[in-house]
Amino acid sequence: MQIETKQCQSCKKDFNIEPDDFAFYEKMGVQPPVSCPDCRFKIRAQFRNETTLYSRKCDLCERAIVSMYNPSSPYTVYCEECYRSDNWDPFSYGQDYNPNKLFFEQLGELFKRVPKMAIFSDHSRPSINSEYINYSGGNKNCYLLFNGGDSENSMYSRGTRFLKDTSDIYFGQKLERCYQGINVNQSNGVRFGKNVTGSVDSDFLYDSVNAQDCFGCVNLRHKNNYFLNEPLNKETYKNKTENIRGSYSKTKDFLEQFKKFSLKFPRRENNNLKTTDCSGDYIFESKNCHNCFETAVCENCKYGFFIKNSKDCYDVTGYGYSAELLLECAGVGFSQNVIGTFWAESSHDIEYCFSMFTSEYCLGCSDLNHAQYAILNKKYTKEEFESLRQQILNELKLKGIYGSFMPPAIAPFSYNETIAQDYMPLSKGEAVAQGYTWQDNLQITKGRETVKSENIPDNIKDVPDSIEKEILVCISCGRNYRIIKQELEFYRKENLPIPRECFYCRHKQRVKESGGLKFYERKCDKCSKQIKTTYAPNCPEIVYCEECYQQEVI
Repeated sequence: MQIETKQCQSCKKDFNIEPDDFAFYEKMGVQPPVSCPDCRFKIRAQFRNETTLYSRKCDLCERAIVSMYNPSSPYTVYCEECYRSDNWDPFSYGQDYNPNKLFFEQLGELFKRVPKMAIFSDHSRPSINSEYINYSGGNKNCYLLFNGGDSENSMYSRGTRFLKDTSDIYFGQKLERCYQGINVNQSNGVRFGKNVTGSVDSDFLYDSVNAQDCFGCVNLRHKNNYFLNEPLNKETYKNKTENIRGSYSKTKDFLEQFKKFSLKFPRRENNNLKTTDCSGDYIFESKNCHNCFETAVCENCKYGFFIKNSKDCYDVTGYGYSAELLLECAGVGFSQNVIGTFWAESSHDIEYCFSMFTSEYCLGCSDLNHAQYAILNKKYTKEEFESLRQQILNELKLKGIYGSFMPPAIAPFSYNETIAQDYMPLSKGEAVAQGYTWQDNLQITKGRETVKSENIPDNIKDVPDSIEKEILVCISCGRNYRIIKQELEFYRKENLPIPRECFYCRHKQRVKESGGLKFYERKCDKCSKQIKTTYAPNCPEIVYCEECYQQEVI
C-alpha cells in the first residue's frame, strides 16, 4: 500500500498515513485516523488533567477534598476512600444502548453519572501525608507531585520517580537533594541541570555525566572542580560558587550568563540512548519507535508519549508497562488490545472506556472492576455482547471513526486544565475554534499578596520564618502563591533563593525547555547531514548529528 495523504478533520492540515500504519490499523481491525498526529494528541490529552487542582467536597461523604474536577463540573466525584468502598455499585448506573441516539452522546451521559475518583492514586502503593498529588503513588511527605511516585519529602515535580528531598524536577528519577532539573537522573545535589546523569553537588550543568563539584559547565564527562568548563583548584572554586549560591539576583544573573555561554557548545540532535531505528526525543532502550517522546523500553511503537515497556502500540499518552496492542489510549497500563480508552489497568479487549480495572470484553463502560461482557455498564451474555458490540461498531464505522479516540465533546476536562495546554498551548479563542472547551474559573487567586517580590530578601540566609505566613505574587503571571514550611527548610538546607515565580510558571518553563513535541528538519552544523530535531532551524544553538557529537564530545 502507498503513502496516503489526508486532510485533518480538526485543523484541516495535511498528514500522511504510511504503509506500516495501514498494516497496524488492519491488525487492530479499525479504520485509519481522520485527524493528524498533533490533533490526536490534543484530543487524548484533554482527558488527562494532572496539575490543575481544586478544593471541593466528596459527593458521597461530603468531606472536603482535593480534586482534579472543578466544583462546577457535572461529574459525580468521590474521595478515594468512598470511591474504593462497597457503598456504591457502578453496574447500578448501567443503561441500554439506544440505536436512535449517537453512541458517544450516550457514553458522555454515562461518564457524568458514574462516580469518578477525585484524583488518580495508585492504591497498590498508598501515599502518606501527600494530599496534593495526582497520578502518583508510593509517596511520603510530598507536595504538588504529578505523574510520578515512590518519593519522599519532595515537591513541585512532574514525570519523576524515586525522589528524596528534591524539588522542581521535570522528567527524572533516582535523585536526592536536586532542584530545578530537566532529565536529571541518578544524581545527588544537582541544581539547575538539564540532561545530567550520575553527577554530584553541581550547579548549572548541561548534558554532563559523572560531574562532581562543577558549576556552569556543558558537555562534561568525569570531571570535578570545573567552573565554566575550566578546571579550578578547590579553594578558588569554592570562593567563586559561594558568592553566587543563595542569592536570587546573582543566581538569576549567572543563569543568563550560562545560557549565553552554553551556546558555544554543540547539542545532540536528540537525547535518545541505546535505541535502534527510533525517531523522537528522550527515547531510551527502545527499538523501532517513531515520533515518540519520553519513551523507555518500547518496541514497534508510534506516536507514543510518556510510556514505558510497551510493544506494538500507536497513539498512546502515558503509562504502558507490559502493554501491547494499544491504540488511541491515555493512561492505560498492564493491558492488551485496548482501543480509545482513558485509564485502564490489567485489562484486555476493551474499547471506549473510562477508568477500568481487571476487566475484559467491555465497550463504552465507566469505572468497572472485574467486569466482563459489559456495554454502557450493563452486563450481557457473550452472545448478546458480541451482537450489540457489532451494532455499535457499525455506527462508528459508518462515520469513519472506529479506531479514533473519544470526541472532545465528552472529555471530562477543559483544554486549559490539561496536559494539552502544557505541550501544545492555545489561547481561549484558538481552543474553542478547534472544538475544545475552556475553563474560565480555575482556582487561582490574584491581588491578595502581602509582600511584593522586590521586598523578599535577596539571600536565603536573610529570609525570616515569617515568610511562611506571607502571600507572594508570581512575577510572570501575577498568581498568588505561598512558601510552605517544608519548602523553606529545603531552600535553606540547599542554599537556594526563594523563587519569584509560582509553581505553574516554573513548570511551564521546564516543559518549554525540555524541547517540546515538535520536530524540525535541519542540517548538522558540522557535516551538513540532514537531521530531525526539536531545535528549529532558526534557533541559535549549534546542533550536531549523533555521529559528529560523539566524535567531538564523547
